[in-house]
Amino acid sequence: MITVKSMIHALQTGVYDDVLSCLYALDGIQASLDRARDRAIRVVKHFSEQFEFSEHCALFSGPGRTEIGGNHTDHQHGHALCGSVDLDMLGCAAPNGRDVIRIQSEGYPLLEVDMDSLLPREEEKNTTTALIRGMAAKIQELGYPLAGFDAYVTSNVLSGSGLSSSAAYETLVGNMLNHFFCGGALNAVEIAKIGQYAENIHFDKPCGLLDQMGSSVGGAVAIDFADPTNPVVEQVDYDFAQSGHALCIVDTGSNHGDLTDDYADITREMGAVAAHFQKKVLREVLEGEFYKNFLALRKKCGDRAVLRAMHFYEDDRRAVLETQALKAGDFDRFLSLVNQSGLSSELLLQNVWSPAAPQAQAVSIALNVGRRLLEGTGAIRVHGGGFGGTIQAFVPYEMLDDFKTGIERTLGEGKCHILRIRPQGGCVVAE
Repeated sequence: MITVKSMIHALQTGVYDDVLSCLYALDGIQASLDRARDRAIRVVKHFSEQFEFSEHCALFSGPGRTEIGGNHTDHQHGHALCGSVDLDMLGCAAPNGRDVIRIQSEGYPLLEVDMDSLLPREEEKNTTTALIRGMAAKIQELGYPLAGFDAYVTSNVLSGSGLSSSAAYETLVGNMLNHFFCGGALNAVEIAKIGQYAENIHFDKPCGLLDQMGSSVGGAVAIDFADPTNPVVEQVDYDFAQSGHALCIVDTGSNHGDLTDDYADITREMGAVAAHFQKKVLREVLEGEFYKNFLALRKKCGDRAVLRAMHFYEDDRRAVLETQALKAGDFDRFLSLVNQSGLSSELLLQNVWSPAAPQAQAVSIALNVGRRLLEGTGAIRVHGGGFGGTIQAFVPYEMLDDFKTGIERTLGEGKCHILRIRPQGGCVVAE
């Protein structure tokens, strides 16, 4: 760590410009770097004001993630393709010499987590406090001597955007704990697993590992979850900026909260199909055996469960083919597979609207308006967990202005966000 004053001076004089450029100015525009530098300086200043007795500090980043391929395949130990994006949670932090973690997120009340007991707390379920306590609990369980720290955090990862603000937060806190108390011993995959633990056990959301991997590892990442305790992670060397297409995340304006039951139903129903074969997840069931037992499965598990299992087998295979297409530089093939994945999510997985609110179908509206605007080019699909939130589109550069205008005419101004895959996941930005 360095002193707060030295950090501000180093940022102001461009010492960290190369790092900031790789994280936030992937478009190569000076204005993007200037905004990133100003944001970092502002975070350090706010940290100093909030925790006035802190003389030293370090800067950390936990990026949002975009799911590129494999929709709801991770929790069935399948394949997925994801990537970190150039929107993140940026935090300035320092150890405080106390047994309490204090985190001030911009615009929110100060959170305090005492270190004397890190067991899950019923009253903290579905709260940010649960994520902090869960991260600390698992790292302590791994044998690292934890203590308290203070942090000031700002975020431009929109809540409910499908970019997984929760995974970004877990990655951010995990990197702080790793840097201050583990000597940097935890790698990106281990931090992702700790984030999943915090979300499953403390936050009480039965998520897979895709979100945390996409945020923590960074770049475009292909993941095989056959062994979820030791997933095979491969960074895919592909420059999306050279594809001739922009990555757009479109906020449909629908409520992305209170959907835990919808997400859990997908896991439960796929699990019920696997259980018919005395297996825990669909990856363990041969696709041929699944189809041989089609009639029995319909009667036992219901049609929706069977359709969702069909989606798993098809999208699991597609995620592998998408990775292969990118490696081969065949972006047209990649786009075709993304479109197929989108249709499968709509028709088989059925996660574009919530059964609890069938009149609210903003995701379906956005997908169909987007298809009309793309006129058979590019690709479009539901993004992330689904039911509400966002869609994803790969839009030819020459159509980008018309696409953005048309989408925002339908959904509202500021709903179409143009993002970039950044090469670095969770990290120490400056120290």
